[in-house]
Amino acid sequence: MKQRKKMIAIALLVLLLIFRPQPVSAMHIMEGYLPLVWCIVWFLLFLPFFILGLIKIKKIVSKDPNSKTMLALSGAFIFILSSLKIPSVTGSSSHPTGVGLGTAMFGPSVISVLGTICLLFQALLLAHGGLTTLGANAFSMAVVGPFVGFAVYKFSRSLKLSKPVSLFLCAMIADLATYATTSLQLGLVFPDPTTGFVGSTIKFLGVFLITQIPIAIVEGLLTVIFYNLISENATEREGLFL
Repeated sequence: MKQRKKMIAIALLVLLLIFRPQPVSAMHIMEGYLPLVWCIVWFLLFLPFFILGLIKIKKIVSKDPNSKTMLALSGAFIFILSSLKIPSVTGSSSHPTGVGLGTAMFGPSVISVLGTICLLFQALLLAHGGLTTLGANAFSMAVVGPFVGFAVYKFSRSLKLSKPVSLFLCAMIADLATYATTSLQLGLVFPDPTTGFVGSTIKFLGVFLITQIPIAIVEGLLTVIFYNLISENATEREGLFL
């Protein structure tokens, strides 16, 4: 157990050194970029998933108090990766999401809580994203991404693909699903004068995907590497994932 905690601490330190956040002017959908009505709509859509996640975490911790370590690790992984910034389009930015690891470990509803906590801290401490846009950002990164990624992970496992391959696909697709949702959110607010919502969403997708596809691939690989680091020292490798 001590060796496992030591390896986890070393892995986190490596990630912090490599991916330490940099001061930026925006992250996710920034404060004030969405009209108030849309901020409320996305928050209301996101809220049930957050409540479900709280219930799921309570059950997990009650069943196995030692799971707190891996829950914290999953949250830290999300926070570090989603704090990166690669400029993509005015009012938002591209970045990894980091949700694949925790999604495969605990299921998507747990990430609704962990991801939201990360987004809240980023909004308050790093000026990344915003409080008014928290619901929209959480819905795309902490709800849609994890649920889509989990479906991909379970489907991959049903095809008898290995856990590393399944995890890679989970992390990569969850990342892309997040940005597809963000594109939809922006398309609804800023419809194209000629082609409307559909045309605007396609344009946002086109801009995002130029940077997001390679980011998603790298995120998938990094997630597998990190999983290998912690699983090598886990008592029960099979027990790390659902």
